[in-house]
Amino acid sequence: MSTQGAGSASESQGVIAGFKQFLMRGNVMELAVAVVVGAAFTSIVNAVVKGVINPLVGLFGSRNLDKYHSCFSDVCTTSPEGEVTKGVAILWGPVLSATLTFVVTAAVVYFAMILPMNKLRERQAAKTPVDASAAEVTEIELLTQIRDELVAQRNGPAPHRDGGTLPSQR
Repeated sequence: MSTQGAGSASESQGVIAGFKQFLMRGNVMELAVAVVVGAAFTSIVNAVVKGVINPLVGLFGSRNLDKYHSCFSDVCTTSPEGEVTKGVAILWGPVLSATLTFVVTAAVVYFAMILPMNKLRERQAAKTPVDASAAEVTEIELLTQIRDELVAQRNGPAPHRDGGTLPSQR
């Protein structure tokens, strides 16, 4: 019984050590930072959409997009606050507001983060020299070399296609 207890203690130590190692990996820390920055960024985007974009869209109707709706039934009555009190209404204003928030967020992320990162990667890739010696031999060239080697083993040195001898025969 004491053996099981010792095994459980060392096993839990292993689990705790593994969990600690998992938390200390760069990926997890970067993800945590991204979530925190994303949450802060979301409040900024929501403020821009509610304070600037929704009023611009509201020029075509009420200033509050949350009040935009369409009725399924012939009769829809709304309260002075804009809530539907009678009838079946589709509240498409909040959907429009959420869609605008998403589009603005996606645009800012793309133009402020993704596009500059892609340009940076392209510049770094252009700066790295291309290794010409690493050119891979095509399958046809490889088969030709094997054929020439086999012929050379049977008949002696055979001329290569370019008029010279094979590298193994030099």
